[in-house]
Amino acid sequence: MTSVDQPFDASWQTITIWALLLVAACYVIADLGARVVLSKDASPKDKITFIWLAFDGLIHACVELPFIICSTGGRTVNTSTGILAAMWRDYARADARWGTADPTIVSIELLTVFFCGPLCFYILYLMTQRNPSRHFWLVVLCSAELYGVWMTFAPDFLQGAVNLVLHPKAILLFWIYNLGMNALWVVFPVYLLFASYGEISKSLRLTHAKQTAAKSR
Repeated sequence: MTSVDQPFDASWQTITIWALLLVAACYVIADLGARVVLSKDASPKDKITFIWLAFDGLIHACVELPFIICSTGGRTVNTSTGILAAMWRDYARADARWGTADPTIVSIELLTVFFCGPLCFYILYLMTQRNPSRHFWLVVLCSAELYGVWMTFAPDFLQGAVNLVLHPKAILLFWIYNLGMNALWVVFPVYLLFASYGEISKSLRLTHAKQTAAKSR
């Protein structure tokens, strides 16, 4: 395991700050979007949902798409040039697979970038139309996101976590990159999954009650 058996560079670098600023910028844009698009009487649940979906979609488009470009066609992050490739090399210090175009990682990113990303923006559109079908698509999206997190880490853990930095003293590599960044794609999908499950269940119960009442007349 990298966290115990091998040395690692856990230093904060200039590119680290740029990477974190890019993520922060995606959040700021998502928050501003919610303030502009949503009505003032929007529920806290709708605000959280909108901000998360906008943030999620922007991350897929602005952060993960460059990873796909740098990791296909015989390229790798470790051999690519440019500031976005440098950001991913910084992240690869926490999980070496991201620097070497690992097939599992690239496959997951293809799914999240080209399916989950557009789906985020489609659900945002459904929200602006107050279309209840968004709850079905939220279940689809959240299931895909959770599957992606599982397949990101499970294969490496089954091999002894040889590519991961898991040392608790590595604040950047463990707490921020490996744990913090990825935990977002567990916490919010789980929350939205159960929220949409509740809305779908409530709708089905109301429909069932109406059908039962109609039959009893």
